[in-house]
Amino acid sequence: MAPSDSGTVEPRPLRADAVGLGLRRALLGALRSAPPGDFDFLECAPENWIGVGGRYGEALAELSARHPLVCHGLSLSLGGTAPLDETFLIRVRRFLDAHRALLYSEHLSYCSDDGQLYDLLPIPFTEEAVHHVAARIRRTQDILGRRIAVENASYYAAPHQQMTEIEFINAVLAEADCDLLLDVNNVYVNAINHRYDARGFLAALPAERIAYLHVAGHYDEADDLKIDTHGAPVKDAVWDLLGEVYRRFGPRPTLLERDFNIPPYAALADELSTVRRVMGAAVPELRRAHG
Repeated sequence: MAPSDSGTVEPRPLRADAVGLGLRRALLGALRSAPPGDFDFLECAPENWIGVGGRYGEALAELSARHPLVCHGLSLSLGGTAPLDETFLIRVRRFLDAHRALLYSEHLSYCSDDGQLYDLLPIPFTEEAVHHVAARIRRTQDILGRRIAVENASYYAAPHQQMTEIEFINAVLAEADCDLLLDVNNVYVNAINHRYDARGFLAALPAERIAYLHVAGHYDEADDLKIDTHGAPVKDAVWDLLGEVYRRFGPRPTLLERDFNIPPYAALADELSTVRRVMGAAVPELRRAHG
C-alpha cells in the first residue's frame, strides 16, 4: 500500500472471488494450522486487538503477515451525536497501517449515548440523519486516510422514518462518497421483518460501491420475525439470496461471520466451501476456471 499524492493510503483490492473468515481468539490455533486454500483473507475488529501483546499479539502478527486482513469496526457509532473519538481513530489508522489492512468498515448505526451501549441501534431514515452520518463518515475517512465501507444494519424498528431503508443507504453512500459492506443476511432479515422485496432492494444498490460481502446465520423467532445473531449456520434462504447477489453483481469478496456458538473449525471450513460453490454456480466463468 502506497500513499497517494493526497497523503491517503490506497489499499490494494481483494481478489473478487476471495472468501474469508472472522478472526476470533477461539479459532487462532485452527487458523494458524489451516490447510492452504481454506480461506483467502481474515477479518478482525480493531477494538479487540489494538494494544494486545503476548501470545495473542504474536498470533495476530503471524496471521496478518500470511493472509490479507480486513478490519470491521464495532464502536465508532457513526450515527451517534457525541463527537467522533478522533484519538481512537488515530489508533485505528496505526493498526491498519501496521497490519497492512486492505479495507476498513463500520456499521451504519449508532452504539453510544453518554457511554457505550454495546448494541447496534438503527439510525432514523431521515434527510437530517443522512447529512449527519455522511459528515461523520467523511471526517472518519480524512483521519484514516482511506475510503471506508459502511454496513447495512439489521433493525427491528424504524422511528421517524421519512424514507425507505434503501433510499437512506444510497443517500449516505452518495453524500459521504464511501463504499458499502453488503451484509446479505441483514438484507434477508430486514426484508422479512419489514415486508419488502429483498431482490428489489438489491436491484436498487449501486454496484460500484459494493466493497465486499458478509454472510451469516440468524434465528427464526417466527415466520415473520427473524433475529440477526451471527450465532448459527447460514440458512438456505440466505444462501439463495447470496447467489442472487453474485448473479446480479458478479463475484465479490465474501466473509463468513460467526460471533458465538462457534463450532469446530471443520464446520466453518464446510461453510466456506459452500460460499465457493454458490459463487461458482452463480458466475459461470468461475465454474469453468475451477473445473
